[in-house]
Amino acid sequence: MAKPVRVRGLTEQEGQKLQHIVRRGSTSSVRFRRAMMLLASAGGSTVPVIGRLVQADEDTVRDVIHTFNEIGLACLNPRWAGGRPRLLDRDDEDFVVQTATTRPTVLGKPFTRWSIRKLADHLRRNTARPVRIGREALRCLLARRGISFQRTKTWKESPDEAFDAKLARIEYAINERPDRTFAFDEFGPLGIRPTAGSCWAGQTRPDRLPATYRRTHGITYFHGCYSVGDDQMWGINRRRKGIDHTWTALRTIRAARPDGAPIYVILDNLSAHLNWKIRRWAARNKVELCFTPTYASWANPIEAHFGPLRQFTLANSNHPNHTVQTRALHAYLRWRNKNARHPDVLAAQRRERARIRSERGIRWGGRPLPSAA
Repeated sequence: MAKPVRVRGLTEQEGQKLQHIVRRGSTSSVRFRRAMMLLASAGGSTVPVIGRLVQADEDTVRDVIHTFNEIGLACLNPRWAGGRPRLLDRDDEDFVVQTATTRPTVLGKPFTRWSIRKLADHLRRNTARPVRIGREALRCLLARRGISFQRTKTWKESPDEAFDAKLARIEYAINERPDRTFAFDEFGPLGIRPTAGSCWAGQTRPDRLPATYRRTHGITYFHGCYSVGDDQMWGINRRRKGIDHTWTALRTIRAARPDGAPIYVILDNLSAHLNWKIRRWAARNKVELCFTPTYASWANPIEAHFGPLRQFTLANSNHPNHTVQTRALHAYLRWRNKNARHPDVLAAQRRERARIRSERGIRWGGRPLPSAA
Protein backbone atom coordinates (compact mmCIF):
# COMPACT_ATOMS: atom_id res chain seq x y z
CA MET A 1 0.00 0.00 0.00
CA ALA A 2 1.43 3.38 -1.02
CA LYS A 3 2.32 5.80 1.74
CA PRO A 4 0.06 8.87 2.06
CA VAL A 5 1.38 12.05 0.53
CA ARG A 6 2.66 14.40 3.24
CA VAL A 7 5.02 17.31 3.51
CA ARG A 8 8.55 16.65 4.59
CA GLY A 9 9.72 17.76 8.00
CA LEU A 10 9.37 21.53 8.35
CA THR A 11 12.25 23.63 9.58
CA GLU A 12 11.66 26.12 12.33
CA GLN A 13 11.89 29.04 9.88
CA GLU A 14 9.47 27.38 7.43
CA GLY A 15 6.94 26.75 10.18
CA GLN A 16 7.11 30.36 11.34
CA LYS A 17 6.81 31.68 7.76
CA LEU A 18 3.74 29.54 7.00
CA GLN A 19 2.24 30.55 10.33
CA HIS A 20 2.79 34.23 9.50
CA ILE A 21 1.15 33.92 6.06
CA VAL A 22 -1.92 32.13 7.36
CA ARG A 23 -2.32 34.18 10.54
CA ARG A 24 -1.79 37.60 8.95
CA GLY A 25 -3.17 36.78 5.51
CA SER A 26 -1.56 37.50 2.15
CA THR A 27 -2.22 39.78 -0.78
CA SER A 28 -2.23 36.64 -2.92
CA SER A 29 -5.04 34.16 -2.38
CA VAL A 30 -2.86 31.51 -4.04
CA ARG A 31 -0.11 31.91 -1.43
CA PHE A 32 -2.69 31.88 1.37
CA ARG A 33 -4.37 28.66 0.19
CA ARG A 34 -1.08 26.88 -0.50
CA ALA A 35 0.24 27.82 2.93
CA MET A 36 -2.90 26.35 4.49
CA MET A 37 -2.43 23.14 2.48
CA LEU A 38 1.13 22.76 3.78
CA LEU A 39 0.20 23.50 7.40
CA ALA A 40 -2.72 21.10 7.26
CA SER A 41 -0.48 18.38 5.85
CA ALA A 42 2.17 19.07 8.51
CA GLY A 43 -0.59 18.82 11.08
CA GLY A 44 -1.44 15.29 9.99
CA SER A 45 -4.42 15.88 7.68
CA THR A 46 -4.70 13.60 4.66
CA VAL A 47 -4.95 14.80 1.07
CA PRO A 48 -8.73 14.16 0.75
CA VAL A 49 -9.38 16.09 3.98
CA ILE A 50 -7.20 19.00 2.83
CA GLY A 51 -8.92 19.04 -0.55
CA ARG A 52 -12.31 19.39 1.11
CA LEU A 53 -11.10 22.01 3.54
CA VAL A 54 -9.56 24.33 0.95
CA GLN A 55 -12.02 23.44 -1.83
CA ALA A 56 -9.31 22.18 -4.17
CA ASP A 57 -8.82 19.08 -6.27
CA GLU A 58 -6.83 16.32 -4.56
CA ASP A 59 -4.30 16.27 -7.41
CA THR A 60 -3.70 19.98 -6.86
CA VAL A 61 -3.01 19.35 -3.17
CA ARG A 62 -0.60 16.54 -4.03
CA ASP A 63 1.22 18.73 -6.56
CA VAL A 64 1.67 21.50 -3.99
CA ILE A 65 3.00 19.06 -1.38
CA HIS A 66 5.40 17.41 -3.85
CA THR A 67 6.62 20.79 -5.06
CA PHE A 68 7.23 21.95 -1.49
CA ASN A 69 9.20 18.78 -0.76
CA GLU A 70 11.40 19.61 -3.77
CA ILE A 71 11.90 23.38 -3.64
CA GLY A 72 10.58 24.48 -0.25
CA LEU A 73 8.66 27.73 0.26
CA ALA A 74 9.24 28.76 -3.36
CA CYS A 75 6.23 26.59 -4.18
CA LEU A 76 3.97 29.27 -2.69
CA ASN A 77 4.46 31.32 -5.85
CA PRO A 78 3.10 29.50 -8.94
CA ARG A 79 5.39 29.52 -11.92
CA TRP A 80 3.13 30.84 -14.64
CA ALA A 81 5.19 32.15 -17.52
CA GLY A 82 5.11 32.68 -21.24
CA GLY A 83 6.48 34.86 -24.01
CA ARG A 84 9.55 34.67 -26.17
CA PRO A 85 12.65 32.63 -25.23
CA ARG A 86 15.05 34.12 -22.74
CA LEU A 87 17.98 36.13 -24.10
CA LEU A 88 20.21 35.36 -21.12
CA ASP A 89 21.61 31.94 -20.40
CA ARG A 90 21.50 30.26 -17.03
CA ASP A 91 24.96 31.47 -16.00
CA ASP A 92 24.05 35.08 -16.77
CA GLU A 93 20.89 34.78 -14.70
CA ASP A 94 22.84 33.28 -11.81
CA PHE A 95 25.29 36.19 -12.02
CA VAL A 96 22.44 38.73 -11.96
CA VAL A 97 20.85 37.06 -8.95
CA GLN A 98 24.18 36.89 -7.13
CA THR A 99 24.79 40.59 -7.78
CA ALA A 100 21.29 41.58 -6.69
CA THR A 101 21.62 39.71 -3.40
CA THR A 102 25.06 41.18 -2.66
CA ARG A 103 25.18 44.41 -0.69
CA PRO A 104 26.31 47.30 -2.92
CA THR A 105 28.91 48.36 -0.36
CA VAL A 106 30.69 45.03 -0.91
CA LEU A 107 31.02 45.91 -4.60
CA GLY A 108 32.35 49.38 -3.87
CA LYS A 109 29.10 51.30 -4.31
CA PRO A 110 28.20 54.16 -1.92
CA PHE A 111 24.71 52.92 -1.01
CA THR A 112 23.24 50.12 1.10
CA ARG A 113 20.66 48.70 -1.30
CA TRP A 114 20.02 48.38 -5.01
CA SER A 115 17.25 49.97 -6.96
CA ILE A 116 16.27 48.40 -10.28
CA ARG A 117 17.81 51.30 -12.17
CA LYS A 118 21.08 51.21 -10.19
CA LEU A 119 21.35 47.44 -10.51
CA ALA A 120 20.74 47.45 -14.28
CA ASP A 121 23.30 50.24 -14.71
CA HIS A 122 25.89 48.37 -12.61
CA LEU A 123 25.39 45.17 -14.62
CA ARG A 124 25.76 47.03 -17.91
CA ARG A 125 28.93 48.85 -16.80
CA ASN A 126 30.55 45.84 -15.15
CA THR A 127 33.87 45.42 -16.94
CA ALA A 128 34.49 41.86 -15.74
CA ARG A 129 31.16 40.51 -17.02
CA PRO A 130 28.80 43.00 -18.61
CA VAL A 131 25.15 41.98 -18.78
CA ARG A 132 22.78 44.13 -20.81
CA ILE A 133 19.26 43.85 -19.48
CA GLY A 134 16.37 46.27 -19.28
CA ARG A 135 14.72 47.32 -16.06
CA GLU A 136 11.47 45.47 -16.68
CA ALA A 137 13.28 42.30 -17.80
CA LEU A 138 15.48 42.56 -14.71
CA ARG A 139 12.43 42.92 -12.47
CA CYS A 140 10.80 39.85 -14.06
CA LEU A 141 14.02 37.85 -13.78
CA LEU A 142 14.37 38.56 -10.07
CA ALA A 143 10.72 37.69 -9.46
CA ARG A 144 11.09 34.44 -11.39
CA ARG A 145 14.12 33.48 -9.32
CA GLY A 146 12.38 34.25 -6.04
CA ILE A 147 14.16 37.55 -5.34
CA SER A 148 11.88 40.35 -4.16
CA PHE A 149 12.30 43.80 -2.65
CA GLN A 150 11.51 43.40 1.03
CA ARG A 151 12.29 44.78 4.43
CA THR A 152 15.24 43.52 6.40
CA LYS A 153 14.01 41.47 9.34
CA THR A 154 15.47 40.17 12.53
CA TRP A 155 15.51 36.46 13.26
CA LYS A 156 15.71 34.23 16.26
CA GLU A 157 16.14 30.55 16.91
CA SER A 158 14.71 28.65 19.79
CA PRO A 159 17.14 28.55 22.74
CA ASP A 160 15.13 25.71 24.27
CA GLU A 161 17.51 22.88 25.15
CA ALA A 162 14.58 20.46 25.16
CA PHE A 163 13.40 21.56 21.71
CA ASP A 164 13.52 18.08 20.14
CA ALA A 165 12.14 16.32 23.20
CA LYS A 166 9.12 18.63 23.45
CA LEU A 167 8.32 18.33 19.76
CA ALA A 168 8.71 14.56 19.95
CA ARG A 169 6.26 14.44 22.86
CA ILE A 170 3.72 16.49 20.89
CA GLU A 171 4.21 14.21 17.91
CA TYR A 172 3.61 11.14 20.06
CA ALA A 173 0.43 12.59 21.57
CA ILE A 174 -1.04 13.55 18.19
CA ASN A 175 -0.02 10.35 16.40
CA GLU A 176 -0.45 7.70 19.07
CA ARG A 177 -3.12 9.17 21.37
CA PRO A 178 -5.26 11.47 19.21
CA ASP A 179 -8.49 10.51 21.00
CA ARG A 180 -6.98 11.76 24.28
CA THR A 181 -5.06 14.75 22.99
CA PHE A 182 -6.30 18.31 23.34
CA ALA A 183 -4.85 21.71 22.50
CA PHE A 184 -5.37 24.98 24.36
CA ASP A 185 -4.39 28.55 23.59
CA GLU A 186 -5.55 32.15 23.85
CA PHE A 187 -6.51 34.13 20.76
CA GLY A 188 -6.48 37.90 20.80
CA PRO A 189 -6.61 40.62 21.85
CA LEU A 190 -10.05 41.15 20.34
CA GLY A 191 -11.15 44.77 20.13
CA ILE A 192 -14.40 46.39 19.07
CA ARG A 193 -13.80 48.23 15.83
CA PRO A 194 -14.75 47.90 12.17
CA THR A 195 -12.42 45.38 10.59
CA ALA A 196 -11.69 45.22 6.89
CA GLY A 197 -12.07 41.94 5.06
CA SER A 198 -13.27 40.47 1.78
CA CYS A 199 -16.71 39.75 0.38
CA TRP A 200 -18.59 39.50 -2.89
CA ALA A 201 -19.73 42.84 -4.28
CA GLY A 202 -20.34 44.61 -7.55
CA GLN A 203 -17.30 45.76 -9.45
CA THR A 204 -16.06 49.18 -8.32
CA ARG A 205 -18.70 49.09 -5.57
CA PRO A 206 -16.99 47.49 -2.58
CA ASP A 207 -18.79 47.01 0.68
CA ARG A 208 -17.71 49.79 3.02
CA LEU A 209 -17.31 49.93 6.78
CA PRO A 210 -17.06 53.06 8.92
CA ALA A 211 -13.69 54.08 10.28
CA THR A 212 -13.26 54.65 13.99
CA TYR A 213 -10.39 55.74 16.18
CA ARG A 214 -12.21 55.52 19.50
CA ARG A 215 -12.06 52.11 21.14
CA THR A 216 -13.85 52.46 24.44
CA HIS A 217 -14.94 48.84 24.88
CA GLY A 218 -11.60 47.40 25.97
CA ILE A 219 -10.37 44.03 24.75
CA THR A 220 -11.07 40.35 25.32
CA TYR A 221 -9.19 37.11 24.73
CA PHE A 222 -10.72 33.99 23.27
CA HIS A 223 -9.67 30.96 25.33
CA GLY A 224 -9.99 28.06 22.89
CA CYS A 225 -9.86 24.29 23.38
CA TYR A 226 -9.50 21.82 20.54
CA SER A 227 -9.99 18.05 20.60
CA VAL A 228 -7.59 16.48 18.10
CA GLY A 229 -9.38 13.13 17.86
CA ASP A 230 -12.93 14.50 17.61
CA ASP A 231 -11.99 17.56 15.52
CA GLN A 232 -14.18 19.68 17.80
CA MET A 233 -13.46 23.16 19.12
CA TRP A 234 -14.98 25.22 21.91
CA GLY A 235 -14.05 28.23 23.97
CA ILE A 236 -15.09 31.40 25.76
CA ASN A 237 -14.11 35.08 25.75
CA ARG A 238 -12.43 36.55 28.82
CA ARG A 239 -11.35 40.07 29.66
CA ARG A 240 -7.79 38.98 30.37
CA LYS A 241 -5.41 36.07 30.44
CA GLY A 242 -4.81 34.51 33.82
CA ILE A 243 -4.23 31.43 35.92
CA ASP A 244 -7.89 31.15 36.91
CA HIS A 245 -9.10 31.18 33.30
CA THR A 246 -6.46 28.65 32.26
CA TRP A 247 -7.42 26.42 35.15
CA THR A 248 -11.11 26.62 34.16
CA ALA A 249 -10.27 25.66 30.57
CA LEU A 250 -8.19 22.69 31.69
CA ARG A 251 -11.04 21.48 33.87
CA THR A 252 -13.42 21.56 30.89
CA ILE A 253 -10.89 19.54 28.92
CA ARG A 254 -10.57 17.02 31.74
CA ALA A 255 -14.38 16.77 31.87
CA ALA A 256 -14.45 15.93 28.17
CA ARG A 257 -12.91 12.54 29.08
CA PRO A 258 -14.63 11.68 32.38
CA ASP A 259 -13.35 8.09 32.50
CA GLY A 260 -10.26 9.25 34.39
CA ALA A 261 -7.74 7.89 31.88
CA PRO A 262 -4.66 10.05 31.18
CA ILE A 263 -5.04 12.88 28.67
CA TYR A 264 -2.54 15.15 26.92
CA VAL A 265 -2.94 18.92 26.66
CA ILE A 266 -0.71 20.88 24.25
CA LEU A 267 -0.16 24.53 25.22
CA ASP A 268 2.48 27.22 24.99
CA ASN A 269 4.79 28.67 27.64
CA LEU A 270 2.64 31.54 28.86
CA SER A 271 3.32 32.23 32.52
CA ALA A 272 -0.33 31.49 33.33
CA HIS A 273 0.19 27.97 31.95
CA LEU A 274 3.35 27.29 33.97
CA ASN A 275 1.94 28.06 37.39
CA TRP A 276 2.85 25.49 40.05
CA LYS A 277 -0.79 25.14 41.16
CA ILE A 278 -1.84 24.16 37.64
CA ARG A 279 1.05 21.70 37.39
CA ARG A 280 0.10 20.12 40.71
CA TRP A 281 -3.56 19.88 39.70
CA ALA A 282 -2.57 18.31 36.36
CA ALA A 283 -0.42 15.68 38.07
CA ARG A 284 -3.25 14.75 40.44
CA ASN A 285 -5.82 14.48 37.64
CA LYS A 286 -3.74 12.53 35.10
CA VAL A 287 -3.34 15.49 32.76
CA GLU A 288 0.04 15.64 31.00
CA LEU A 289 0.89 19.18 29.95
CA CYS A 290 2.85 19.11 26.68
CA PHE A 291 4.47 22.53 26.34
CA THR A 292 5.58 23.75 22.93
CA PRO A 293 9.26 24.72 22.64
CA THR A 294 10.27 28.34 23.03
CA TYR A 295 9.47 30.39 19.89
CA ALA A 296 7.57 27.42 18.41
CA SER A 297 3.97 28.11 19.34
CA TRP A 298 3.02 27.17 15.77
CA ALA A 299 3.49 23.53 16.81
CA ASN A 300 0.22 23.76 18.74
CA PRO A 301 -2.57 22.14 16.64
CA ILE A 302 -5.16 24.72 17.70
CA GLU A 303 -3.24 27.47 15.90
CA ALA A 304 -4.44 26.00 12.61
CA HIS A 305 -8.05 26.79 13.53
CA PHE A 306 -7.62 30.39 14.62
CA GLY A 307 -7.31 31.51 10.98
CA PRO A 308 -10.90 30.68 9.99
CA LEU A 309 -12.04 32.14 13.30
CA ARG A 310 -10.49 35.47 12.35
CA GLN A 311 -11.46 35.23 8.68
CA PHE A 312 -15.15 34.38 9.14
CA THR A 313 -16.08 36.22 12.34
CA LEU A 314 -13.74 39.22 12.69
CA ALA A 315 -12.75 40.16 9.13
CA ASN A 316 -15.38 42.25 7.33
CA SER A 317 -17.26 42.82 10.59
CA ASN A 318 -18.53 45.78 12.59
CA HIS A 319 -19.66 44.35 15.92
CA PRO A 320 -21.20 46.98 18.22
CA ASN A 321 -19.94 45.41 21.45
CA HIS A 322 -18.22 42.38 22.94
CA THR A 323 -21.49 40.57 23.57
CA VAL A 324 -22.39 40.54 19.88
CA GLN A 325 -18.83 39.62 18.95
CA THR A 326 -18.83 36.70 21.37
CA ARG A 327 -22.15 35.44 20.02
CA ALA A 328 -20.72 35.56 16.50
CA LEU A 329 -17.69 33.54 17.61
CA HIS A 330 -19.84 30.90 19.28
CA ALA A 331 -22.21 30.74 16.29
CA TYR A 332 -19.25 30.05 14.02
CA LEU A 333 -17.93 27.37 16.39
CA ARG A 334 -21.30 25.62 16.40
CA TRP A 335 -21.38 25.70 12.61
CA ARG A 336 -17.76 24.58 12.38
CA ASN A 337 -18.23 21.61 14.72
CA LYS A 338 -21.38 20.54 12.91
CA ASN A 339 -19.72 20.75 9.49
CA ALA A 340 -16.21 19.62 10.43
CA ARG A 341 -16.32 16.74 7.92
CA HIS A 342 -18.88 18.09 5.48
CA PRO A 343 -17.75 17.81 1.83
CA ASP A 344 -18.57 21.48 1.19
CA VAL A 345 -16.89 22.94 4.25
CA LEU A 346 -15.26 26.27 3.42
CA ALA A 347 -11.57 26.79 2.97
CA ALA A 348 -9.15 27.91 5.66
CA GLN A 349 -10.02 25.41 8.40
CA ARG A 350 -6.35 24.83 9.06
CA ARG A 351 -3.85 27.52 10.01
CA GLU A 352 -0.75 27.40 12.04
CA ARG A 353 -0.82 23.81 13.17
CA ALA A 354 2.43 22.01 12.63
CA ARG A 355 4.11 19.02 14.16
CA ILE A 356 7.24 17.04 13.66
CA ARG A 357 7.74 14.23 11.25
CA SER A 358 10.83 12.18 10.61
CA GLU A 359 12.34 11.77 7.16
CA ARG A 360 15.61 10.08 6.29
CA GLY A 361 16.86 10.33 9.85
CA ILE A 362 16.53 14.12 10.05
CA ARG A 363 14.00 15.60 12.46
CA TRP A 364 11.94 18.63 11.58
CA GLY A 365 14.15 21.11 13.39
CA GLY A 366 17.01 20.29 11.02
CA ARG A 367 18.94 18.29 13.58
CA PRO A 368 19.85 14.60 13.19
CA LEU A 369 17.89 12.09 15.21
CA PRO A 370 19.84 10.36 17.96
CA SER A 371 21.08 6.99 16.80
CA ALA A 372 19.49 3.97 18.39
CA ALA A 373 21.78 2.16 20.81
